Amino acid sequence: MLERLGIITDEVSPVLDDALTWIQERNLHHVEIRMVDGRNVIALTDDEAREVRRRVEAHGLYVAAIASPVFKCPLDPNRPVAGGDTFGQSADEDVARHFELLERAIEIAGLLGTTRIRIFSFWREEQPQQHEAEIAAHLKRAANIAQERGFLLLLENEPSCNGGNAAEVGRLAERVDSPALRVLWDPGNEAYTGRTAFPDGYEAVKRVLAHVHLKDAIHGPDGAKCVPIGEGTVDFPGQLAALERDGYNGLYSIETHYVPPGGTTADGSAQSLLGLRRLLGETPE
Repeated sequence: MLERLGIITDEVSPVLDDALTWIQERNLHHVEIRMVDGRNVIALTDDEAREVRRRVEAHGLYVAAIASPVFKCPLDPNRPVAGGDTFGQSADEDVARHFELLERAIEIAGLLGTTRIRIFSFWREEQPQQHEAEIAAHLKRAANIAQERGFLLLLENEPSCNGGNAAEVGRLAERVDSPALRVLWDPGNEAYTGRTAFPDGYEAVKRVLAHVHLKDAIHGPDGAKCVPIGEGTVDFPGQLAALERDGYNGLYSIETHYVPPGGTTADGSAQSLLGLRRLLGETPE
């Protein structure tokens, strides 16, 4: 799987060129783009997106996906909902605006040379299951748009959204029932909620997943936190072996979300990369 391993650039550095040099030096193969020099990827101009692609490819890498904030918004602004990180985008835009953002995300992805776009399932309602039909209808519309253009939407399990765990995103993907919408499986997000990522969470998404993020987390009496890969509760040896055994031939992207005390994002990503390579029996560089 190491030949299919990459990382989200701003998990290394907010400065794109610094991140790309770091990634190239560690023999990773692809990147996901979320923030570029402090700006959200879908805020780039056409020319800026072309330049990002040029810079990525100049480092011997390619863009695997864009990590967009599409559908991190409320279904209904009059209802109380959870919130979360939008990486530079407004947190209170409505559904109609996010369909506009989806159109722009498709344009940006094309300019970056990828067909894959990470999306979400709207800020989490107090009782998400009561709104699943409405959520699935919006996602179906989005999938139809993506399918017409030849793009793939990747629905991530995100605790602050209605698809907050594997069971929820798995159900949503199955309700949408489109080849243009699949699950982006993040076992670390599952562990962050206190659930068992493998085998339980994986079982709920393995038939509908098309991309994997790698992070680790623990959930205890003092709350949840991200930790380097191999130091949390995710059974990564079991999870990775099962993915490969089950015929998963997609990509893996490190999204550690861990910064060591007194350290940097690059330090946290380095610890996670080292932990992953150790779990896979790789000799650390």
